[in-house]
Amino acid sequence: MSSKKILKNMSKTKKETPGIKRKVIIPIAIFALLFLGIGVGMGYFKKNLYTVMKVPDFELTDQDNKKITSKDMLGKVYLVEFFFSRCPTICPVMNRNMRFIEDEINSPEFGIISISIDPENDTPAALKEHAKSVGAKSPDWHFLTGNRDYIGKLADQFNIYVGDKEDDSESLNHSGMIALVDKEGNVRCRYNKDNMPILYYSGLNYEDPEGKTPKLTGKYHPDREILIEDIKKLLK
Repeated sequence: MSSKKILKNMSKTKKETPGIKRKVIIPIAIFALLFLGIGVGMGYFKKNLYTVMKVPDFELTDQDNKKITSKDMLGKVYLVEFFFSRCPTICPVMNRNMRFIEDEINSPEFGIISISIDPENDTPAALKEHAKSVGAKSPDWHFLTGNRDYIGKLADQFNIYVGDKEDDSESLNHSGMIALVDKEGNVRCRYNKDNMPILYYSGLNYEDPEGKTPKLTGKYHPDREILIEDIKKLLK
């Protein structure tokens, strides 16, 4: 073979090699970017909180007979629950979990709104006694009372279940869910393991660490722990 042909063949080989490399490198780069994107996405869901909605406007009276509004709570991270002081079942559990969170957070930028669904009995004076019995410390833990129809509509706006006032068997039933509100007045929540927003947090105790089976005397509080984490995120 002549030297010209050898050089010509060498030239072809040099020109074809980059094409082969590109065919190999491009799929590798695509997969690398895909995995990077998945990693970034998972990191986003872990670090960021979902905005559920703007907190509904409210104006109610607290245990010190003082008007408290949603505007008063701007600039604070706070929790919202519905309860009543005579409740013998889930309310004491929820209140104890709130007390634990209050101690754990211990910040003047944090507050709690506990709204009674039994305003006929939960007067400001009754709520003041209840606050003492619960051991509430913060001046920003407000136990609120007011018109029952108004409170029922407010619960609907929060999308937290409260029984129909006109139904005697249901009027004092309520959900154990808690809303988390940021300093700008937005209801926030984290994403679950499937990257879907959980919307609200449970204030209950459970018999299992995964939080599948509620139990009044349960020793597990999975949502309490994640709620503390998310409050701290919003306080930063």
